[in-house]
Amino acid sequence: MTSAPVPALPKLSPPAAPTEVPSTGAPKIRIEHLSVQYADGTESLRDISLDIPEHQITVLFGPAGGGKSTLLRSLNRLNDVVEGVRQSGKIFLDGEDLTRPNLNVAALRRRVGIVFAQPVPLPMSIAKNVIYGLELAGAPARQRQEALQRSLEAAALWDEVKDRLHEPASSLSGGQQQRLCLARVLALEPEVVLLDEPTSGLDPISTAKVEESLQRIKRQYTVVIAPHSVQQAARIADLAAFFLQGELIEVGPGPQLFVAAKDKRTNDYVTGRFG
Repeated sequence: MTSAPVPALPKLSPPAAPTEVPSTGAPKIRIEHLSVQYADGTESLRDISLDIPEHQITVLFGPAGGGKSTLLRSLNRLNDVVEGVRQSGKIFLDGEDLTRPNLNVAALRRRVGIVFAQPVPLPMSIAKNVIYGLELAGAPARQRQEALQRSLEAAALWDEVKDRLHEPASSLSGGQQQRLCLARVLALEPEVVLLDEPTSGLDPISTAKVEESLQRIKRQYTVVIAPHSVQQAARIADLAAFFLQGELIEVGPGPQLFVAAKDKRTNDYVTGRFG
């Protein structure tokens, strides 16, 4: 991938609330010496240590194959379903060890939701897509109804679909489907929202709406995202972490790292000298 120097980009619509959130001090997620190896011997992550702050957007960026998706999947134990994966190190959520064998993984995945690159709406109505998880959990009708509007508003989709909630989700555009998948995750009121290249297939207008949604929801949730481009990373990062071939090269505040990286490899990638 070849990236140009990060340009000045069009401003998004102002978020519903201020985006600066005071730090609470302790990290929401603490990763200590995490290594992940696949069955074929590929070492996707090597000795990663990283603190992820609460109520901020933490961006994991770098060339393909750097281990970003593997790290996201480690945070809610999705790597457990991949045969032959070997993992060492620790991950803590509010001080709770997420790597222990007796962890309730289903409960964890409700606390740490994930949105993937390809939107996958369920074959049902727009409304049913959003509240499906709550229905499975036996939530009462009033709670489901409140969650429907709240989640769609948080995902910047309510105004576009409020008069067509009973239409099939498949009738939505690609960008709307991606925001619907975000709303489905938010309906369960997770503590952390993970996103793996959520705008890679979207047009610039849809991308801007997703980015605006992330600025809104970080007031309530902790957001960790692997963006699809360095330009997007620079636009949205409160904290940025640069990954290269399974190693964490540099971590720093987004507004600083993208203009004054300390490591030459980070600077070369950000300015398009390699990638």
